[in-house]
Amino acid sequence: MSAEDGPDPTPDFVEAVVHARSAPELTTVGSRTAVVHEGTEVRRYEGLEPDADHELEGFAFRTLPEPGELLATFATVNDVHLGEEVCGLIDGSDVGPVFRSAPGAAPYPEVMNRGAVAEIAAIDPAVVVVKGDLTSNGTAEEYAAFRALYDPAFGDGLVVVRGNHESYNRAPYDAVPHQEVVLPGAILAVIDTSVDGEVAGTVTTDQLDWLDELGQRADRPVLVFGHHHLGDRTSAEKADRTFGIDLDASERLVEVVARRPSVRGYFAGHTHRNRVRRFAASGDVPWVEVACVKDYPGTWAEYRVHERGVLQIHHRISTPEALAWTEQTRHQYHGLYRDYAFGALADRCFAIPAIPDRTPAPERT
Repeated sequence: MSAEDGPDPTPDFVEAVVHARSAPELTTVGSRTAVVHEGTEVRRYEGLEPDADHELEGFAFRTLPEPGELLATFATVNDVHLGEEVCGLIDGSDVGPVFRSAPGAAPYPEVMNRGAVAEIAAIDPAVVVVKGDLTSNGTAEEYAAFRALYDPAFGDGLVVVRGNHESYNRAPYDAVPHQEVVLPGAILAVIDTSVDGEVAGTVTTDQLDWLDELGQRADRPVLVFGHHHLGDRTSAEKADRTFGIDLDASERLVEVVARRPSVRGYFAGHTHRNRVRRFAASGDVPWVEVACVKDYPGTWAEYRVHERGVLQIHHRISTPEALAWTEQTRHQYHGLYRDYAFGALADRCFAIPAIPDRTPAPERT
């Protein structure tokens, strides 16, 4: 969500420090792994059977499948917000509580992003896609801080596109209309959905034509990444109608995806929550939103490309410093933020099927 999309007002309410211990949460389920968080405690279960029902600590779940040989692994982050100083602030509202780093402590965006970088580097991904909101205010200093954290770890494997915190502030960084990254088993299509001077986004005719052509020629699944989520004309949520990709462009994007079966998913940030939607026109293609790095739950996403499908696996950043921060910030917005941001397990960890077989069935004789 865009609590800080405009100039930050001075809050006239009390900033909070919350000490209540959180209930256990089943945070991550992969093909052989499950992770439970309880407050700042992390319990990892390894060696599980893939594509099987399990019960651990009272949580019933099914592990993800392993659809053939593993061909590639990559990762994404979004809404990293280097330079942000106040968390939980909504422009024009006094809903709270809000949070700041303690005096003398490292700024929380640096704490969270250092944790994300360390954990992602440990899986040795082929590529890391950063899909927007690199900075809080679009300043050169904030952008340099972002690059100083991510470039040394990932080098040429880093793929970056701007978000609304850059475009709203008319910052010139990473305003690349589209980028194509070819991996074994998948093609990543990264598009700039941001609009200069605006919070909401769009997809241009040129970008749609490019994606349409890519989807036509692709010999492997195409996964599309952008900052803004899809707009939905039928949604009752104002954010889905006015905050993401504009409604007309959203409908044209769905049309392209529906026309090109090689396009197997669209993955956004911007809303600071984990959510998957599907639309009748595009069938089983997931339209995905991934939660932010900067506060609860403190997320990065791993993608495992197999011969016959792709897995998305949500990870909660679990360095001690990061967990101390996200255990505080789960209580934003009168305590409603946890349910909004965390999402259901199926919003965080899921399998994306391979390109469907569209070969016509033989005629009956």
